[in-house]
Amino acid sequence: MKLLVDMNLSPRWVSLLADAGFEAAHWSTLGAANAPDAEIMAFAKANGYVVLTHDLDFSAILAATHGEKPSVVQIRAEDVSPDAIGKPVSDALLQMTAELEEGALLTIDPNRTRLRLLPLHFR
Repeated sequence: MKLLVDMNLSPRWVSLLADAGFEAAHWSTLGAANAPDAEIMAFAKANGYVVLTHDLDFSAILAATHGEKPSVVQIRAEDVSPDAIGKPVSDALLQMTAELEEGALLTIDPNRTRLRLLPLHFR
């Protein structure tokens, strides 16, 4: 699984993810720092990445477009450094790899993990 680390997360996430067995790239090495979220999503979809972010806008884009790809992993914590929440994130990624490869929204916070398959449906 290839992970695209959003600008709002440290580039240090790339090495943590690589150590866990994932291919990862930080957006700063692939595109403009001020690129809109829609551009990052389009790049991720076209290039087979799962987006790792702290930004809620990515899930809003999935909801608004009824998108099936790319998958998005949201870290919902006050401290989003790899030192603070890296282990729970890498554990969740390993556990949910199949779902993320098919299309999912994974939300990880210090107390729980929530998975929703794409496209998102609201009642």
